[in-house]
Amino acid sequence: MDRTEDPMIRLEGVSKRYPDGTVAVHELDLEVARGELTVLVGPSGCGKTTTMKMINRLVEPSSGRIFIDGEDVTAVDPVQLRRRIGYVIQQIGLFPHQTIRANVATVPSLEGWDRGKTRARVDELLELVGLDPGTHGDRYPHQLSGGQRQRVGVARALAADPEVLLMDEPFGAVDPIVRMRLQDQFLDIQANLAKTVVFVTHDIEEAVRLGDRVAVFEQGGRLAQFDTPARVLGGPADDFVAEFVGADRGLRRLAVTPIEQVDLERPPVVQVDDTLSDAHLSMDAEDARWAIVLDADHNLRGWIGVEDCGGSATVGDRAERMEAWVPKDATLKEALATMLQWDAGWVAVLDRDQFLGVLTPATLHEALRRSVGADDQGVQPEEVTLSSTGPLH
Repeated sequence: MDRTEDPMIRLEGVSKRYPDGTVAVHELDLEVARGELTVLVGPSGCGKTTTMKMINRLVEPSSGRIFIDGEDVTAVDPVQLRRRIGYVIQQIGLFPHQTIRANVATVPSLEGWDRGKTRARVDELLELVGLDPGTHGDRYPHQLSGGQRQRVGVARALAADPEVLLMDEPFGAVDPIVRMRLQDQFLDIQANLAKTVVFVTHDIEEAVRLGDRVAVFEQGGRLAQFDTPARVLGGPADDFVAEFVGADRGLRRLAVTPIEQVDLERPPVVQVDDTLSDAHLSMDAEDARWAIVLDADHNLRGWIGVEDCGGSATVGDRAERMEAWVPKDATLKEALATMLQWDAGWVAVLDRDQFLGVLTPATLHEALRRSVGADDQGVQPEEVTLSSTGPLH
């Protein structure tokens, strides 16, 4: 994302001090770009939730200024401000005696939308979050599962089409499997809507999985690091950030590191219509024990081992189905998980059905080192040369 444009949210020297002298947030400067999902993360009591609540003035700042789309919101009516900002919390906060449809329609009703427009918007949003309006619209919150109620909370926050969405531990109250599904669904929604989102969590895994940028807070409401997930994991700003993201940050970085063309190996390739003897010769020429099998359109049709290349049949008669594959937009973590799932020594990378190359455990490790080196040196991954001890430019 181009960060040279004016940010959607800007905090300038914002602090929050309580009468007993406690400093929750200390002189915070922070910018959130338009359409960006920024995650505030840190230990309990570090000021991340207070920071988020100052944006919609549920908590009033003690000093500093807060701008949304260039407007200083410390000088506007807080009730009107909150109607312009979507807000999702862990407890969801649905009105128990109102239907799901009425809950989602809360802000449009307050804004005086007509009934037809409101109903159309509610139905649109319920479908967006994966709930059938005809099935769920007239139910009450207690008739839905926790995950369904959380999705209703997201729909309600989006009802008036706000440009800014604040989310306070929104998926923390559901089990891990449901939480993962909600995260995936929200990423899909965000990809379509491109809202400016400030998301609070205490979980670094959730932070790096969801965030375009991650703000790590330390005690006393100080901002320790604000950067992309990959850079937070690959280059912690100080000992506090390194300890907070954990010693296994290298493994976590796999989840935010994309597969690059430079990471891929090109093994021997044979055609599905080749004879087995020709395939054997091709593998012998490259001293290989196996080859990728493609059709005439370069689509992946499987693989074949050199020991199978005997007799008068064609490659297609002996080729093994290729289960270990990932799409080109997968992460290194997804590639590693696929290798482990299929107990494979390599994983194919595809652009739809088109074969691009393979990742092996060795090249996957090199890809991670290359990504870290690219961040450290401020260059593209293909510009990093790897040595036996580390990345070199």
